[in-house]
Amino acid sequence: MRQRGSEDGARGSDGAQGGGAKGAGAAAGGHPFEITGGALCLDLANTVDNRPTGRRRDYLATYDDLVSWGMQAGALTRDEAAGLRTRARRDPAQARRALAGTLKAREAIFAIFSAEAQGRRPSPEALATFETALPGALARLRLRRGAGGYELAWPDEPHLDRVVWPALRSATELLTSAELRLIRLCASETCDWLFLDRSRNQSRRWCNMKVCGNRHKVREHYLRRRGAG
Repeated sequence: MRQRGSEDGARGSDGAQGGGAKGAGAAAGGHPFEITGGALCLDLANTVDNRPTGRRRDYLATYDDLVSWGMQAGALTRDEAAGLRTRARRDPAQARRALAGTLKAREAIFAIFSAEAQGRRPSPEALATFETALPGALARLRLRRGAGGYELAWPDEPHLDRVVWPALRSATELLTSAELRLIRLCASETCDWLFLDRSRNQSRRWCNMKVCGNRHKVREHYLRRRGAG
């Protein structure tokens, strides 16, 4: 579900793995995305609402939506977002192809991590799609020396696939980390959002207690009252 409060800490500007806070919203341009998955790759997967229902809604309908998400999720700086929007206006056909590629990678990421959350092996098709997209992203990483030493960074040119690269890197890091066991799927029957359960006793059930959790409580209360009547 969209329009929720955040449950984790802020992520760094490179979109690297870590907790997420609610995006910058209108200040970042476009509608506000909910950044509560705990890892950039999960936040990308969560750009589809009501996924398991007939009322599925995709919040990445245009390339501009994708750039807005990238900026709010911490995968892009304001200057990088502006450069990508300018490039997309100049080459709308390539922007559409970049968006299509991102959505394909997103669905593979969802399929992989939702399977892991349910104790199942991801499908070979989802893994193959992910592995096909991964080299093109990781090959773009560059070694740079900053004030604190060397670091891996993305190139400065406004490549239209730039938004998905950090998400693919995030997915790789999460798949090969001990936190893979913390992946959860929201318990709401209409949600299917993914998140990292970093709660103390690892008993978190909802992507956001204020929305899915409260909705479940209201429904249970209604059913109890109807049963009692």
